[in-house]
Formats: sequence, structure tokens, C-alpha cells
Amino acid sequence: MLWSKAIGAGGTLGGAGGTLFGPRGVFGGGYSGAINNTIDYIPIATTGNATDFGDLTLARYTPGATSDGSRGVFGGGYSGAQSTIIDYITISTLGNAIDFGDLTVGRSASGGTSNGSRGVFGGGGGTNTIDYITIATTGNAIDFGDLTVSRSELGATSDGSRGVFGGGGSSTNTIDYITIATTGNAIDFGDLTVGRGSFAATSDGSRGVFGGGFSPITNTIDYITIATTGNAIDFGDLTAARNGLAATSDGSRGVFGGGRDASSAYLNTIDYIPIATTGNATDFGDLTLARGFFSATSGG
Repeated sequence: MLWSKAIGAGGTLGGAGGTLFGPRGVFGGGYSGAINNTIDYIPIATTGNATDFGDLTLARYTPGATSDGSRGVFGGGYSGAQSTIIDYITISTLGNAIDFGDLTVGRSASGGTSNGSRGVFGGGGGTNTIDYITIATTGNAIDFGDLTVSRSELGATSDGSRGVFGGGGSSTNTIDYITIATTGNAIDFGDLTVGRGSFAATSDGSRGVFGGGFSPITNTIDYITIATTGNAIDFGDLTAARNGLAATSDGSRGVFGGGRDASSAYLNTIDYIPIATTGNATDFGDLTLARGFFSATSGG
């Protein structure tokens, strides 16, 4: 199981006491021939190579990740077994992650997102489980509801109110959504342009984008308007076809890092898009470690 709102950079759309975005993007965990605990970071608004940030509390791949604009959290993952671990970092301050609590069920390859205050983790480990945390307060996750379809290796993003979960497995095109502030089961949203899993999702607070993925390995980027249901639309292409990549945003620019290509080589590639305009991705720089099957979020 290797996996209508205008907002500027560092945008503040989100729930009480938090934000969806920040200027610093962080990438945590992954697989590169071995399971690793690497966290590295970039300033999203400027191109260049990533810098070492610190380490996760447990080396693992395919965790879910989200933030409240200040604290970044990494939930679950695979470390030789399905993990319940949630750990966190303060995104503006370099250092190692700290224990946060546990998911309701151990799983990997879930999709993580937030409304700027409440973080949710959907799917993973072949389940339909959605659980949630209050990001500013440590503790164990609580049951939220269920996805419309049980699946792993999905992507998740948000507009600050509605969370969307797209794709999964090797060919699922399902997109479903929740209202993050209220618990309950997900509702059908529409379909991706290409059914796939092991891809990455992010947003600018209005438009959600899904990049890369598997079956077969693709460079596809497609997008949705999160506030309105419907099928995804073609956006453009990544600089290289790959799966197992991670994505995040500063509220304007989306970045896609790492992954594994069709030759099974792990990549250190980072590329970027301006989310508000369609088109192909552009080279950004390199991760500190070529790897895939990891996750990303932003804050600072």
C-alpha cells in the first residue's frame, strides 16, 4: 500500500482561532526504499529547495496531514503496522514533532483537511471512517461519520467550511464532501476526470485541485469549485507523471512535492501552480530527500 473567496498568500480563511494556510509548506514522513521520519519545509511564495525541519515522532509513510495555520498535525500512517499516532509541530518553529493523541482506528493513506480549527481525517486502511480533532488542543480523535465509499490513498482539501475527499484505491473517481463544523456522513459531490488514487490535493480556499496519482501513473491535474457540487474539470499537467506525492498551498500557489514515477524511482521534484488560473505546473525546486507516500500542510 505504498499511497468565490479571494485569498492571498498566507490567507486567513478558516474557523475560529485558526487559518487554512500559511507561508511555509511542510512535508512529513514518506518512503524512499525505507520508511523515514523526515520533515522538511519550503517558503511557498518563493522557489527553491526544501530545508530540514525536524523529525516525526515515528517513522512512517502515508500519514494524513492538516493544520490550523499555526500547528501542523500528522495522523496515522504505516510503520510496519497501521498506526493510530497523531503528532504535531509548530510550523513557524523548527524542531521535532510532539505526541498529540491517537486516531479512533489505526490506518494509513487517509486524507486530512481542516476548517482552520477542526481537523478531519477520512478513509485510510480501506475504511470509510472519518474522525476529527480540535487542532489547538491535544487529545484523541473523535468519530465524525463515514465516507460514501470505503477507500485508501485518497486526497482531501477544504474551502474553510466544506471538506472534500477525492479518489482512492487504484481507480476510484468518487468525490464526496462534509461540512467540517458539524458531524455526519459524507455526501456525493461528483467525479474526478480520471479515477485514481495515491495522489495529492490542495486548495486556495475556493478552488480545489487534485494532482498526479496511480492507475496508470499520471500527470493529470483537475479541479473543482468546492462550494458547488459537480464533476472535476481539467486544469493542466504536473511537470512529471507520478503517484505518492504530497501537496499544500499558501492560499494562492499550490505546490506538489515528491512521489514515484513509472520506473518506480522516488523523486525529489517540487513543482507549483497558481491555483486561480489553469495551466501546467512549473519547477519549484527539490525536497531534501527523494521520497513518496508522505503528506504536506502549511502554516506559519
